[in-house]
Amino acid sequence: MSWPHLALLALALVQLVDAVLSLRPVGFVRDCLTDVGLPRRWWRLLPVVKAASAAGLVAGTRWHWLAVLTSAALVLYFLLAIGAHVRARDFGRNLFLNASGMLVLCAAVLVITLSA
Repeated sequence: MSWPHLALLALALVQLVDAVLSLRPVGFVRDCLTDVGLPRRWWRLLPVVKAASAAGLVAGTRWHWLAVLTSAALVLYFLLAIGAHVRARDFGRNLFLNASGMLVLCAAVLVITLSA
């Protein structure tokens, strides 16, 4: 298995775990969503979006264009998440560890995918 495929599968696993944690948001996920002011009616969409991104990453091991598209979409998602944290003045762990860390991970996978 190639390095780009491993990167895609690793990020897919992270996204899938995040989707499961978002089904009935665990404490730190619930706190994060509340802190940034995401309306509760939108919470139910997050597991769907996260599971779809995991599926897109897995499928991206077969179709390169889908790997690039899904990775780029995740970079945009986490840029928007960081923007939400900044707008909410939530400058704690959720911004600097979670959202920023995921942005770095997704950007790295995008770069690896683009270079494949």
